[in-house]
Amino acid sequence: MGVIWPDYSKPHPTSLLPDTIRGSAIIGALKSSGIEYVITVPDITTSEGLLRPIANGTDFRHIKVCKEDEGIGICAGLAFCRKRALLLIQNTGLLDSVNALRAVAAEYELPICMMVGLLGKEIGRAPRESEDCGVRIVEPVLDALAIEHRLLETDQHASLIRPAIESAYGRSKPLALLLGRRPKAS
Repeated sequence: MGVIWPDYSKPHPTSLLPDTIRGSAIIGALKSSGIEYVITVPDITTSEGLLRPIANGTDFRHIKVCKEDEGIGICAGLAFCRKRALLLIQNTGLLDSVNALRAVAAEYELPICMMVGLLGKEIGRAPRESEDCGVRIVEPVLDALAIEHRLLETDQHASLIRPAIESAYGRSKPLALLLGRRPKAS
C-alpha cells in the first residue's frame, strides 16, 4: 500500500511541481477507464475544476448524495451490477465514512473507487507531512484498511487514473485517488 507517485520524503519547493492538474485531464482519464457513474457530495476542493464540469456534462451519469457513506452504498450496488462508478468526496467525508469503507469496500472486497480532495493540503508537501491533521491521517487510515491509493497533483499524474481503476475492478479491491491540489477548470 502507500503512495506510488509522487513519493516525497520531505517537503519540496512548489517550483519543482508543474502548475496544475486540469479537471479535463481527470475527466478524460475517467472516461477512458470506463467510469459510467460519478457519485458526488458537494465539496469546495473540486467544485470549479471537476465537480461543475461533471455536473454540467453528459459524459457520466451524475448522482448527488448528502453523505459519503450513501455514496459508498450506491457504488457497491453499481459494482454488483457490473457498472463502473467513482465517488467524488473530500478527505473529511472519507474520514466520516470509515465504517462503511471497512464493511463494504475492505471486508467485501468491492471495487469502490474514490477520488478524494485533500482540503488543506499544502502544495509540494506529502500528505503525511501536512500541518493539517485531517490530511495527515488520510494515508495511514487507507493503509490500515488495505485500500490502495495514488496521489494526483499534476496532469502527468492523470495517467495513473486508468491503470489504477482497471486494477481495482480487475482485482475487486477498493481504490482512493487523492487530489493533492484543486483541479483547474479548462
